[in-house]
Amino acid sequence: METREFEYYLPPHLIAQTPIEPRDASRLLILNKSERLIEEGVFGGLTKYISSGDVLVLNDSRVIPARLSGKLPSGGKVEVFLLKSVGDGFWETLVKPGKKLNPGKIILFGEIKAEIVDRTVFGGRIVKFPDDRVVDEVQEKYGFMPLPPYIKEPLLNQERYQTVFAEKNGSTAAPTAALHFTHRLLEELKNKGVEIVYITLHMGLTSFRPIKEDLIEEHKMEKEYYSVPITTAHKIKEAREKGNKIFACGTDAVRTLETTALSDRTVQAGEGFSELFITPGYQFKVVDALITNLHLPKSSHLVLVSAFAGRDFVFKAYDYAINNNFRFYSFGDVTLVI
Repeated sequence: METREFEYYLPPHLIAQTPIEPRDASRLLILNKSERLIEEGVFGGLTKYISSGDVLVLNDSRVIPARLSGKLPSGGKVEVFLLKSVGDGFWETLVKPGKKLNPGKIILFGEIKAEIVDRTVFGGRIVKFPDDRVVDEVQEKYGFMPLPPYIKEPLLNQERYQTVFAEKNGSTAAPTAALHFTHRLLEELKNKGVEIVYITLHMGLTSFRPIKEDLIEEHKMEKEYYSVPITTAHKIKEAREKGNKIFACGTDAVRTLETTALSDRTVQAGEGFSELFITPGYQFKVVDALITNLHLPKSSHLVLVSAFAGRDFVFKAYDYAINNNFRFYSFGDVTLVI
């Protein structure tokens, strides 16, 4: 398919600049795939759409303060955006100003020295720190929350770019669909009998890279670390045996589940790296329903949602969202595809 088929115009005023309070007050756009119906609700009323015994899969990755402010020995300012650790103090990064920061350059974070040692195939740099413990120190002293470039307003509460259940450090972008959950809503779901389970997928460059290729099939995803606990795999297997549904919160959860899918529509516990790019025509093996935000044009996220619900139906829903002033992107409103 041509990438331009996933383009649309979004009025700039619909790009949410700040998170809504409380989290679960976001508007909910429900897409019923089988009946091709679109309706509105509020995210706090999610319990209406999930039955007892269904499984809700959440990503417990925590966003790290990945945008680092450093200096060159000459005094020039440098920005280093951490993407993912590649072991022993080596990190894949994006750097600014890119033209000046070639292999061999030294970057200073106070008294701590880091060195650019290589380029990456996606235009980034491999940066070597003394060790991983030093990276933690640099993040604490010189790191900022890596908000997407379309958010221009300052984030007054840094925890609003974390989910309420974020636990495992590693992401450089939030699993934004899960930002809408509150502790109260999670308790309501548990009290209804919904099984809430967790996976980990550390989100990196994939969340920031638009599809630049003319054909979506030519697009390559970055590898991202995932982990599926044994308890999660067990709960999904139980739900399958009882005929219940699997709700994935976020395209990150979808890709993790589908990467680890088995022939009986369950998942394999374990860890690894996913570079799965889901496009229209893909046969979903695990996920029955999807909770996800309203995504950027020509993004891998929008392509995945189109694969799940059908491109024409998704774009009909996006037209509805635009015409009814839904808030888009990371701090925006949310969709439920059932």
